[in-house]
Amino acid sequence: MRRLSSGCTLIFAALLAVAAGGCSDSAREEQPAQVRVSGLSVERVTLSSVPELFEATGTVKAKNAAQLAARISATVSEVHVREGDLVRRGSLLVTLAALESTAGASGAAHTVEEALARKRLADVTYERFARLFQEQAVTRQELDTRRAERDMADQSLARAREAARAAAAVAGYTRITAPLDGVVTARMVDPGSTVFPGMPLLTVEEGGKYRLELAVPESLQGKVALGTSLPVFLDGDSRTVTGKVAEIVPTVDPVSRTFTLKLDLPAKGLRSGQFGRAQLRVGESQGLLVPQKAILERGQLTFVWVVDNGNIARMRLVKPGTVSAGRVEILAGLSVGERIVVAGMEKVTDGARVE
Repeated sequence: MRRLSSGCTLIFAALLAVAAGGCSDSAREEQPAQVRVSGLSVERVTLSSVPELFEATGTVKAKNAAQLAARISATVSEVHVREGDLVRRGSLLVTLAALESTAGASGAAHTVEEALARKRLADVTYERFARLFQEQAVTRQELDTRRAERDMADQSLARAREAARAAAAVAGYTRITAPLDGVVTARMVDPGSTVFPGMPLLTVEEGGKYRLELAVPESLQGKVALGTSLPVFLDGDSRTVTGKVAEIVPTVDPVSRTFTLKLDLPAKGLRSGQFGRAQLRVGESQGLLVPQKAILERGQLTFVWVVDNGNIARMRLVKPGTVSAGRVEILAGLSVGERIVVAGMEKVTDGARVE
């Protein structure tokens, strides 16, 4: 029985060996050949100077803008423009109805006419008495009286004309005209509205000239100089525009502890009120910089292709940081001395041999 059992055991072991050999041969036949890629550009990761950037936020505003307000109490008779309309300097925008102002101007003009008539009569009378005085037909006292009447008429006419100019100016306040070439960006009144001195009516902005006004922490004062060019990113605009520091307002807001930085924006197609961000270079540090084109994304993954010491390409997840001049700081995922693929990434698969 033991011999029979031993024989069966030997036969079973032999069968297992044969089966294992068959499976091993099958596995070797099914295993695909290793992918080989060539024509790649590989770069070694090194320490570089990384700019320290601060992102300041702000609002786009027109470089030149005018808010037009009423200067008298009146009723809006007509509004000649709508928001978005282009206007020329001097064009009529709003007409106000102010009966008191119109009546005052008319009355002042009538007063001037009366004063002018009295002045002419006083001049003629004085000249006639001057001739009579030469003929000794009137006394000096009578001549002096006529001279005084003439002088008083002169003064009355001057006062009447000054009052007429003032009344005409007030009457002119019923016509609101554009102070500059631009676009109407805000309209606060409609026909029939009652307005009072100082009440805003319209806002006109000069088109094509805009600024980004940034709120910058006071700790960064002195880090940015006039004339510095900064990259600017605007919401709703895929472009990156260049802003130039045109004005630094050193006064610090006591609540926010920030000062104002104004950047000129030469790009067209901007709008007042746009939200903008600008990157301020405030220092430097050491870090790992790689070409921006070497960083790939697949779904939610951000990675690079790393070539190991055996020239095998491996996917490596990385954490990118600041982007500057076409290079990206890597905060995690790479070490100094490692090699990454910087061109030809579309050819690479995980585990491929790089030749």
